[in-house]
Amino acid sequence: MGTERGRQRLLAAGWLVSLGITAVAYVQWRAYVREVEQRAEDAERTRDEVARRRAVEERLRIARELHDSLTHSISVIKVQAGVAAHLARKRGEEPAAAILAIQEASTDAARELRSTLDVLRRDGEPNGNGIDRLETLVERAEGAGVPAVVTVTGTRRTLPAAVDETAYRVVQEALTNVARHGGPGVSATVRVAFRPRELVVEVDDDGRGSDGAPAPGHGLTGMRERVDALGGSLRAGPRDPGGFSVRVTLPLPGTRPGVEAPAGRTETAGLP
Repeated sequence: MGTERGRQRLLAAGWLVSLGITAVAYVQWRAYVREVEQRAEDAERTRDEVARRRAVEERLRIARELHDSLTHSISVIKVQAGVAAHLARKRGEEPAAAILAIQEASTDAARELRSTLDVLRRDGEPNGNGIDRLETLVERAEGAGVPAVVTVTGTRRTLPAAVDETAYRVVQEALTNVARHGGPGVSATVRVAFRPRELVVEVDDDGRGSDGAPAPGHGLTGMRERVDALGGSLRAGPRDPGGFSVRVTLPLPGTRPGVEAPAGRTETAGLP
């Protein structure tokens, strides 16, 4: 009888020891799992920090390259155009329109270069160019010999900064291409449509256009990259019977209703 009870006690003690060992092993296993997870999180955080640091370093490198290579050249162009205009006035002549256009364009280029450098050094935030500054683009295009008409329709909204700047850059690049490739006597039409869920920007010209598909270039590529980054769409190509057309659609998340812009109102000097 005593032997049987001893065996039971021994068996019970064995079970208790086994349970204790199992509990200790489980606690150690959980601690190991937490340690592994923490190491993985630390490694991921380190990779993100390294990637971010490299991105910052690359932006700063690009900013330095732009500053060193372009700032001086633009300043020289601006100064030389100013000197030419001054000499013309000194002779009692009115400076040529091309000289004045170069002087104005170089001033705008210097301003935009400074803004771009600030963006690169500020971690890529938008630089404030938007739909409200289309008037400047239209005036610049007219100075380059490309009369432009702007039409704004729909309910005006406060646009997200990235959408606002992308719309501005699309019009800027499109009008620049019209001035370069449209040929003599070309004119352009810019249409901006505020729709409930999207912004549509169209730039058409009546110039020579191009035969077949447009040749790929940095301007069109950069335009497409901007639009794709916002989940929008871009269509660019020759139009019938002549000229070239650019149409961009940008989604409008989180915009607020504003003042109703009269449909079809047109200004030849800029936005209403």
